[in-house]
Amino acid sequence: MLIPSGQMVFFIWALINVSLVIFVVVVTPAKIFQFLYDKSTQLSHTRFGFFALGGLIFLVSFPPLIGHTTIVTVCGFAYGWKIGFLIAAVASIVGSASSFSVLRLLFSSRLRQWSRKNDKFMALESVVKGLPLIILIRISPLPPWVYSNSLFASIESVALWQFVVATTFVFPKLLLHAFIGSRMAALSDGNQREEMDTSTKILNGCLVGGGIIIAVLASWLVYNLVQTHIRKLEGVSPAVDELAAEAIEDFDEEAPLLGGTPEP
Repeated sequence: MLIPSGQMVFFIWALINVSLVIFVVVVTPAKIFQFLYDKSTQLSHTRFGFFALGGLIFLVSFPPLIGHTTIVTVCGFAYGWKIGFLIAAVASIVGSASSFSVLRLLFSSRLRQWSRKNDKFMALESVVKGLPLIILIRISPLPPWVYSNSLFASIESVALWQFVVATTFVFPKLLLHAFIGSRMAALSDGNQREEMDTSTKILNGCLVGGGIIIAVLASWLVYNLVQTHIRKLEGVSPAVDELAAEAIEDFDEEAPLLGGTPEP
């Protein structure tokens, strides 16, 4: 049975979701998506509109902000998949590299104090060696984008150049989400929908749905691959492997660079 605070959280969560459903039913999905399409079109026709989206991606690369995938999808929604992907890729590289550098610069002493007292993180540091494993962890959906930036900034053996190279392997995911956004835009505009025949509408709907399914399946497969790989590393004891795998799963909750100041 939920404690009073848990009941309150659940009540608020349920109230928000019911309110959203009522809002969508009353306003209608067509009007909502048309509104989003009109605003994104205005943004794309603004002289430096791409700086706004790029700036948002830059900002959400710093913990504890979230929303990276959503903004990447909006890039495709507003600018199409080609330009949208370019905006997302450049901003993601710059934002993540800046986050990595700033967190490591500001919290290096805190990290050393924290890691000496955390068995899981010590195990993770001992196994994360070499670019292939860094790339594999980077493209995993867990920890999420912003906490992944913090994770690698926390591991002193990971160099900035390795982190940047590993981040480029996230580009296929960015391209997929920008593409999904571009197809959603085509279905959101009433004028474009009227010009489409039924088969084209179905095709665009399938592309959006298929893209989402591919993204989810790929994320699940990569995450399981990371966990399996870490748990079966050669020359490392099973206990250390298990602690390292758990450190990746729990990192967004523990976040050593963002938690309270450790005791000396």
